[in-house]
Amino acid sequence: MLRMIPSPHAVAALLLTIMTFVMFATARVRIEFICLGLIAVLALGFYLFPFEQAGSLTGMEVAFGGFGHEALVAISCLMILGRGLVVTGALEPAAAALTRLWRFSRLLGLLCTLLIAAILSMFVNDTPVLVLVLPILLTLGTRIGAAASKTLMPVNCAILIGGMATTIGTSTNILVVSIARDMGLPPLGVFQFAPIVAIAAAVALPYLWFIMPRLLPDTGETESRAPRDFESTLHITASSSGHGKPAADFLRRIGSNVRVHAVLRGNQTLADGDGQALLEAGDRILVTGTAEALRELQSSEKILLAESHVLQAVASGHSNADIRIAQVVVGSESTLLGRTVRSARIADRYQVAVLGTMHAADRLPALRRSPDRSPIDVGDVLLVQGTSEHLADLEIGEGVMALEGGIELPRTSKALTALLIMAAVVIIAATKTLPIAIAALAGTIAMLAAGCVKFEGLGRALSLEVIVLVAASIALGRALVETGAANWLGITAAIALQSLPPAAIIAALMLLVTVLTNFVSNAAAAAVGTPLAVSLASQLHLNAEPFVIAVLFGCNLCYVTPVAYQTNMLIMSAARYQFRDFVRAGLPLALLMISVLAYLLVRHYGL
Repeated sequence: MLRMIPSPHAVAALLLTIMTFVMFATARVRIEFICLGLIAVLALGFYLFPFEQAGSLTGMEVAFGGFGHEALVAISCLMILGRGLVVTGALEPAAAALTRLWRFSRLLGLLCTLLIAAILSMFVNDTPVLVLVLPILLTLGTRIGAAASKTLMPVNCAILIGGMATTIGTSTNILVVSIARDMGLPPLGVFQFAPIVAIAAAVALPYLWFIMPRLLPDTGETESRAPRDFESTLHITASSSGHGKPAADFLRRIGSNVRVHAVLRGNQTLADGDGQALLEAGDRILVTGTAEALRELQSSEKILLAESHVLQAVASGHSNADIRIAQVVVGSESTLLGRTVRSARIADRYQVAVLGTMHAADRLPALRRSPDRSPIDVGDVLLVQGTSEHLADLEIGEGVMALEGGIELPRTSKALTALLIMAAVVIIAATKTLPIAIAALAGTIAMLAAGCVKFEGLGRALSLEVIVLVAASIALGRALVETGAANWLGITAAIALQSLPPAAIIAALMLLVTVLTNFVSNAAAAAVGTPLAVSLASQLHLNAEPFVIAVLFGCNLCYVTPVAYQTNMLIMSAARYQFRDFVRAGLPLALLMISVLAYLLVRHYGL
């Protein structure tokens, strides 16, 4: 009977858990403050009311141990690795392919992304898969307006579903199988329950594909005004994709991104009847488009937005400096007024290339000459490219002011290096050669040493919210385990479930573990749920295997809270989700998966 009475420390841990997640759900206080407050309360409580138990952690280790936990190290390093893929443009080819697919059909693009992510996560740990996909989905948001908040959570859930299909899909799966084997059960095969998960995934796919995106907010940045359209000149080179192709076909292809005005060859304009003429190196195409559209054409079609010698001058001698694209507005005191870009010799004097011009007044409705030959007026906005230092010199020297919306150009010379480093981390983690924390840390050091990521850019890769959330969730999970609160919950559930039919026990057991994994941790849920499953099966004189698999499934149904799994925390930062977004979109999926998986387990094992 005494075992049914939780200790005072366990009661306090349970009450603190309830209070913490009520605060998470109401979202009245910033999540960073909640997490830091939780750690402070745990530290103060264990200091004033210490508990001593053989083999257990001390109160201070419980409260502050999350900051040195391998999960936090892994998450931080993986965020840096993801940043390396972005700033080097390593994923540009994949992003371009997905962009074309998403432009053709957003529904088809999302479907293919969901399927690819789920299949990859069967063999690779969930976190590296998300790190690979995350930058691509963020890029899609800027290129075609597909809000990342509408796609990240469905893709993350597809990754989690795929991860539960094999015993090597996640570290939690391995933990459950190992505990069960230690308790005398035969080892489970890698694909032993994959058919069950495949059927459940097919049932969940329509929800992920059609319904979940509609339940999620659009947290993308909204602009108070339409994006600026810049008049620009596309320079065809021998390496451009349009070189040697009929002009009409190429113009038709790029016409979905920009408005084409004319094609110039030397001082001549190709007449409309010359549309079948083949484009040659040195041809210029006069267009109008947004900065993002022009940059995409520069990347996907290998077109130059300025003359090659100008771009070479900008990049020469600055191999270690980041090149930026910025927008600067011309003020009333600017020395550029009345001059053209060509006559001002901006590239020669400042090593800054002018890629396009937006005139304050629409003076060239039918553009028939290069924008660099048009006079500059007050209020004109120039799209420029150069290092931060040279852009600052331009602002001071010519009386222009930088506007918001500047972007760094990818350091493409480091793209292959970044890909190789990321591939090595994924392979090492997937083959279990090293723990993911060690592999990710080694990859981060390699990224920094190779110059793929710079030390001064680490702040933009890391999220304070994610860091304190991870540390606080680890501390809370440890508090529940060390105080005996998690064990007390398991014993209480075991007594309550013994009288139910096997099918109901499977569903209830999976529901219990799902609650634990969403509010404590996967490891704690596995540690409590696996012995409970074996004990229940023994008392009911039933095969323990479906009960253990039910626990394994429940540990992977971590869709309902951001603290349930590290990939949830990554997408929370990237898409600016709130706690209630996970509850609203993830809870229906968790209930659906519990129902389907429980039914399939009962049918498969004849319970």
